[in-house]
Amino acid sequence: MLQQTTVAAVTGYFDRFSGIWPDVHALAAAPTEEVMAAWAGLGYYSRARNLHACAKAVAANGSFPETEAELIKLPGIGPYTAAAIAAIAFDRPAVVMDGNVERVMARRFAETATLPGVKPVLHAHAAALTPKQRPGDYAQAVMDLGATICTPRRPACGICPWIDGCAGRIAGIAETLPRKAPKKAKPIRLGWAYAAFAGGSVATVQRPPSGLLGGMLALPSSDWGAQLYDPEPPFEAKWRPIGEVRHTFTHFHLRLSVLRADLPRLAADCHPVEGALAAMPTVFAKALKLADAQG
Repeated sequence: MLQQTTVAAVTGYFDRFSGIWPDVHALAAAPTEEVMAAWAGLGYYSRARNLHACAKAVAANGSFPETEAELIKLPGIGPYTAAAIAAIAFDRPAVVMDGNVERVMARRFAETATLPGVKPVLHAHAAALTPKQRPGDYAQAVMDLGATICTPRRPACGICPWIDGCAGRIAGIAETLPRKAPKKAKPIRLGWAYAAFAGGSVATVQRPPSGLLGGMLALPSSDWGAQLYDPEPPFEAKWRPIGEVRHTFTHFHLRLSVLRADLPRLAADCHPVEGALAAMPTVFAKALKLADAQG
């Protein structure tokens, strides 16, 4: 949950998640739609699908693997997570690299090349420093050093335990490191969302299991592309435009034009509005809130 997301945003979700599924076997046995609903609003939904798949793999195996090489084979576990589990949970001398560690290494060794190209160099520096004894404690210490002392802005160099050996501080460039290549502008994608109401319920769909927002409860919608074509609602009704919602994903900005229809009844695939809002990812919750307010 903490990948790409702050502790403040995660805490409530973690408490609810671990309350519903207190161990890996309980999570492995959970229906996919329930896992996705509990994750709704936290974003980066592939993490939830991978977490569920990982729980199933671990439950089938009977236990967590202990080596970095085996851990990285599990769904959703990349180099950072595999190294962190191996070092912290199993005391293996793995090189744990997150953004905090990258920043510490870039400053300690005054590496001025830009990210992401400089990552292998920073990894090599971190590997040379990783001890065989208590590697988990060391990994957490360096991550905490970056999070609390060697911060992105105004690093507290005066209280840093590595102050004497920091080449970036000596050169007077520590606060400028690590350097990043200029970001590319995110493209804008356009689409339609269809909100059909009957009483206190709204028509819903389950998105395909793979792809962006896979497996999530959603409003019916069009494909998202560079152009906004004429709407093609999922069924005949008196649809009326009510506005636009905007949402930013990792790689693009999305603008959804929302149409609303009011019907005497809906097909079986519908949910009470409040329940749908709680289960939908943020972009569709925005569209539903806008449509609901125009009732």
